Amino acid sequence: MKLDIVVPCYNEEKNIEKFFTEISYVLKDIDINIIFVNDGSSDNTLNEIKKLQNVSYISFSRNFGKEAAIYAGLSKTTADYVILMDVDLQDPPSLIPEMIEHIDDFDIVATRRVTRAGEPKIRSFFARLFYKLMNKISDIELVDGARDFRLMNRSVVDSILELNENNRFSKGIFEWIGFNTKWIEYENIERIEGETSWSFWQLFKYSIEGIVSFTVAPLYISTVMGIIFSIISFFSIIFIVIRTLLFGDPVSGWPSTISIILLIGGIQLLSIGILGQYLAKTYIETKNRPKYIIKEDNF
Repeated sequence: MKLDIVVPCYNEEKNIEKFFTEISYVLKDIDINIIFVNDGSSDNTLNEIKKLQNVSYISFSRNFGKEAAIYAGLSKTTADYVILMDVDLQDPPSLIPEMIEHIDDFDIVATRRVTRAGEPKIRSFFARLFYKLMNKISDIELVDGARDFRLMNRSVVDSILELNENNRFSKGIFEWIGFNTKWIEYENIERIEGETSWSFWQLFKYSIEGIVSFTVAPLYISTVMGIIFSIISFFSIIFIVIRTLLFGDPVSGWPSTISIILLIGGIQLLSIGILGQYLAKTYIETKNRPKYIIKEDNF
């Protein structure tokens, strides 16, 4: 078996050698080609990669994000089987032999965490909430705890590369393309070195990316809210006219009026914001800029 391994890297200088040592030991009997994608790291990640023997690498001109790094790495693969994994060893190389055992019976052998030990509780709560929300409002079924760590055959990789959009959400893409998937579960493993580059705000933006990429439900919700409040306003006008005719119109209810105005104004701004997200994604796609720019590589 010939195996390509795509490894996105961003400021991972302390993990490169440890990852390479472990992956080389676990897969010492398999013909592998490791493709490191340096996503514009500001540390010595690229220099650490260059120290390794018999590996391939791509280095971006700046940080374009993990999604661009994944696409760039997959586009350079030529083997019949491809593994996508992180360099921080949260994706344990020890699982790869088990994944290889199942790949003849499935198109994808993917992994999922069954625990989130070591993660902040608030972050874990919102992550689970995101999966539940996505599964309710979209046509895809995201698996809670699913990792990007997976083994794929050539047909799967080619299908992923056919989806050429700039606004990418890989977890959704993996599910959208279909194919038979075998799931392998494992306990959460913490990073061996360094801190994650994913802040809460970055994860929040990534979740918005996923929602906008795979469902238009927010637009429907915005429309329904507009219809509901239009109906409420219509009956409110009738009520006010009748009350004025029967009882006069004393000046009262100023606080409730302001509250209603603020509520409706907030809903209008929310609806405009939702529409703006979809328009912004369309605008970015129509510019047709490249997903990344390669500064150097050894291909």
